[in-house]
Amino acid sequence: MPNIENPHRHIPMMFRAQVGGRCQLNYINQGESDIDRWAKEWVERADDIPPQFSSQVQTKTYEIGWRFVTNGGQDDGVIRPVMGAQGVPFYPGSSMKGAFRRACNVTQRERYCGKQTSNKDMEPGILRFHGGYPTDKRWQDKLVDIVHPQQGWQVQSSQKAGGAFALMSLYQPELCFGISSTIPLAQEEWDSIWQLWSQALTAGIGCRVSAGYGQPKTSKVKPLYQTQLKGQGIAPKLLDGSAEFRPNIFRAALRGHALRIFGGLTSAENAEKAVGQLFGDTQRDGGVVGLLTMGFETTRLKLGDFGRGSWKVPTYEVEGKLNWFLTQKSLPTEQQQALKNFIAYLTRFAMVLGGFGRSWRRADHRLFYPEYYDAGSKGLIGCHWQWQENQALMFDVKVRKPEHLSRFLAEVQTMATTWLNLQGLPVTPNNYARNWREAWHPDKVKIFGYVTDGDYSEAIEWLHGPYREAKPALGIRRGSIYKTSITGQMSKIGRLWHRMYPVIKVVKDDKAPTGKAPFKTPNYIEFLTIFPDGTPESNDFIDFLMNHEGFQLLWPAQN
Repeated sequence: MPNIENPHRHIPMMFRAQVGGRCQLNYINQGESDIDRWAKEWVERADDIPPQFSSQVQTKTYEIGWRFVTNGGQDDGVIRPVMGAQGVPFYPGSSMKGAFRRACNVTQRERYCGKQTSNKDMEPGILRFHGGYPTDKRWQDKLVDIVHPQQGWQVQSSQKAGGAFALMSLYQPELCFGISSTIPLAQEEWDSIWQLWSQALTAGIGCRVSAGYGQPKTSKVKPLYQTQLKGQGIAPKLLDGSAEFRPNIFRAALRGHALRIFGGLTSAENAEKAVGQLFGDTQRDGGVVGLLTMGFETTRLKLGDFGRGSWKVPTYEVEGKLNWFLTQKSLPTEQQQALKNFIAYLTRFAMVLGGFGRSWRRADHRLFYPEYYDAGSKGLIGCHWQWQENQALMFDVKVRKPEHLSRFLAEVQTMATTWLNLQGLPVTPNNYARNWREAWHPDKVKIFGYVTDGDYSEAIEWLHGPYREAKPALGIRRGSIYKTSITGQMSKIGRLWHRMYPVIKVVKDDKAPTGKAPFKTPNYIEFLTIFPDGTPESNDFIDFLMNHEGFQLLWPAQN
């Protein structure tokens, strides 16, 4: 045998032991990581020609709106898709049958998928599910996906935890699904069968569906709640440095806000249980499938960049429809209505006080503080989101004046309380999640605001410099929150949200069906949401805002 130095280097990454020096897929370093090489070797060895179904199989193709992954096992904790004999990823027929069954009523389920007989044997249904395959080579693009868990860091603790984790997922693939029947069927029945499969797709297929994975590009199923948004901000990077807009930012934001709101109404344990019921929980009771799944239909997307040199970051501008769907058809009507109300108000809560994605706690400095970048290259800060289209502007805008905020937040808590009661979880405002950094309770948070004159921000400069001059003779020792626990710093989340929320008025419009129409003004409501921590800097800043000529304390409401 020839003497080959380091013979393991001739073995594909897919077959190497997950140990140091051989293959460590979760170790992401500068340059090419092991997981990059794993993906490249997979693509090089996979068959270029997608599998073809026989002529006896009925087929339909669907586009996935964002990413898709099936759990074909793990290497070093990295989920990889199920692979066929030639290395082509596919969606198994058994998984397809399981998803199809959930979309059926009892009669349909027994006819198409089978039933248990009186002697406890299984009587097969008439349908055979052949799974789904990519229709072309697009599945080979952007295979390495990055996940950043944020909940524990941003809501429950001020200490950074978790990090970036990798998995293999297909980016916007077109999949061809196959179904056959053991008996001849009329075309009308086949149409009904494919309609059921469309409903199953809307609930999501594969893994991580509650995070927006495995959703069709378009859906004919009526969502529980839908609204139209547009926004801009910092885009995430893939390992190769390319930008990607990730629709799961909406799910992450609303899950975090649900935790904050529940955390101010009940115990930490009950708050986490309620959030797991809504959005899913892999850690509780062996895994909980959430009641909600999300889909974002992108109508416009522009990826770009901002800055120079080491400060250069990818950016996005996006418009689209945000949809929330029920995963359980059997949910009682009363609970469906309560959940629809809560998810609508939760979305509005996110829009009123913050945004979505990276740097959501800050207003976009390009819009409201462009001079910040005059001194040279600096990192991009903030995002900006707006309601889009008349429906959202008329019905989702609940805060048109600063004084509307207190009533709106009371409504948010009412919707949350109703949902907790329906789930049998006690509402105990005096026994809330006190140890959480951002539990939504009057004792934990204060909100100040006022209407701006145009796009001028009074407070944005305070995030980077003094908000007043120190005057020791008057007992004013401090005058800055920069790099304190209030604004935060690298690797430590601050305790202040800054939002420039567009002011929308309702005006008379004889052409509108209701005689009224939304009107976008040039002004904004500037909100400062603060979670005081009792430090001198925090106390001084709160005292300053309480006596400010412009900003008013909006929540908790003053008696």
